[in-house]
Amino acid sequence: MTPIGRKILELLALKQIAFERIQHAPAETCFDSSALRGHPQSIGGKSILFKSQHGFVMIVLAAHLRIDSGKVRHYLKSSKLRFASKEELFNLAGVVKGALPPFGNGLLDIEMHLDRSLCDNQHIAFNCGVLTESVVLKMEDYLSLISAPWCDCAATELDTSI
Repeated sequence: MTPIGRKILELLALKQIAFERIQHAPAETCFDSSALRGHPQSIGGKSILFKSQHGFVMIVLAAHLRIDSGKVRHYLKSSKLRFASKEELFNLAGVVKGALPPFGNGLLDIEMHLDRSLCDNQHIAFNCGVLTESVVLKMEDYLSLISAPWCDCAATELDTSI
């Protein structure tokens, strides 16, 4: 368990929030994670870390959708935008690619924004800082734990990468 994973579980216990903790084989993609959890991919929270001209930013969207980097660039008012490298991800969050949980703006010192695609879900599922453990909780409980602005950065097409 990573430090961020422990912080998330401690926060859920402190706030007395019910959740499901699922141990599974390593899952690097949202598709793999959802299959191993036995839940629809759409309830997954896909956390993507970007580096803009203003710094690092996490965008969280429904896992069955792709991110539209043009929309992100426009939303952030940033002419420069790229995905964070594996090294930057590890240095900032202490996790590997695929394990970044949707908890910036507090538990992680990373600016975070939520895509409106999450509004369609009653639950959210995510890897809890490692590729072998997931957490599932009610969306309303998740939203009570975080403070982040809403954005519209998801692409209209589904994420079909496997």
